[in-house]
Amino acid sequence: MSLSTLDRVDPRAPEARLARFFDPDTLSEFAAADSSGVVAGHGLVRGNEVVAFATDPTVQGGAMGRDGCARIVHAIESAARLGCPVVGIWHSGGARLQEGVASLDGVGRIFAATVRASGRIPQLSLVLGAAAGGAAYGPALTDIVIMGPEAKVFVTGPDVVRSVTGEECTATSLGGPEVHSRRSGVVHVTCDSEDEAMERTRELAVLLADQRDIGEVPDRELADLLPDNPRRAYNVRPLVNAVLDDEGIELHPKWAPNVVTSLGRIGGRTVGVVANNPLRRGGCLDSTSAEKASRFVRMCDSFGVPLIVLVDVPGYLPGVGQEWEGVVRRGAKLLYAFAECTVPRVTVVTRKSYGGAYIAMNSRSLGATAVYAWPGAQLAVMGAEAAVGILHRRTLADVPAQRRPTVLAELAEEHVRTVGGVERAIELGAVDAEIAPGQTRGIVASALAGALADARAHKNVHGNIPL
Repeated sequence: MSLSTLDRVDPRAPEARLARFFDPDTLSEFAAADSSGVVAGHGLVRGNEVVAFATDPTVQGGAMGRDGCARIVHAIESAARLGCPVVGIWHSGGARLQEGVASLDGVGRIFAATVRASGRIPQLSLVLGAAAGGAAYGPALTDIVIMGPEAKVFVTGPDVVRSVTGEECTATSLGGPEVHSRRSGVVHVTCDSEDEAMERTRELAVLLADQRDIGEVPDRELADLLPDNPRRAYNVRPLVNAVLDDEGIELHPKWAPNVVTSLGRIGGRTVGVVANNPLRRGGCLDSTSAEKASRFVRMCDSFGVPLIVLVDVPGYLPGVGQEWEGVVRRGAKLLYAFAECTVPRVTVVTRKSYGGAYIAMNSRSLGATAVYAWPGAQLAVMGAEAAVGILHRRTLADVPAQRRPTVLAELAEEHVRTVGGVERAIELGAVDAEIAPGQTRGIVASALAGALADARAHKNVHGNIPL
């Protein structure tokens, strides 16, 4: 579709949206637009083959009938045969009412096709308008969901909610970008304009389609990105971006922000980064962040994306609320994800790694490819002072209050010497080496490259269930 033709077409029309998504003049439609309300085709995105489909909100509000659903199934299956990403551009009211069970059966077939392709090819969803009912679960089953500013995702709309529960809400308050990016975790990326959403979807598709080999990785000084005071909180995002070649694309930046999950490149090679963020909840793992990280790890493992894990974690967040929210069950997902993972994955402990969170953050015991620690990093069941407070509580109770801080510090120092830390971990083989912050990029890239060279490094054996 030429630019002059695009100017005369409704910008919401699927042909127009697909033409804007693909590189100019590369879209080849599988079939012409008709009353089915879906257009699908393949083309190039920055020179990489991609399949995409778009629902048509100008025809019955984008509602999907049996024929339209069949077009979506064909697009997903075509991408699976080609081994390339498939992108769905969603703006749909769900199943067509007038078709009854036939439309429901068609929507179900979309779900089945999505699950069959899960873990085999990257599946991305770009939501640009309302995606209701079956059209909400279509994106939810895919690997990455991007929402434009006018997007809304919900199973039942405001009118139904109001009539059934009496709750007052709008489409935006019920299922808008802010709700799903901050509260529900349904959406991975939100954008301020439709053009930005298109471009971000293109970038993500290319990251997963064109992974490349690891090239030259110049070192950078990273120590200055952490505060001098080891007790002080900091935002880990600048460190994540400095480890990568350029700024990565963060997924779920507002949901469970105590863990950062980003896609980017190192030495030109696509990698995923999981990092504790001390700026939020002190960097503690909790039920939501463990679930967020586990899904990201499994997605990267599905598509052969190696992982870099930046660790600065004091443990799991304690509290009645956490236990009631299933921190045991949901935290176990992260253990499972890393233990199951077959892609190369390198851990760097920057300040501390304590307790169960030490294990969960890609420890050697879970099969990490390599584990490194920065000078001064601490690895233990808990912080030295907290440990001494438990082990020597009677001794400390007998010490006069004015001398207690001094005795506590002495006992903590002795505890570190006795129990060990990084040195003991190196002796045990739990840590490979202590490395300088400025050498981190080169050492991590070398470890990843060595593991990637092993033909057995990755075996795709699972789908990417939306945990």
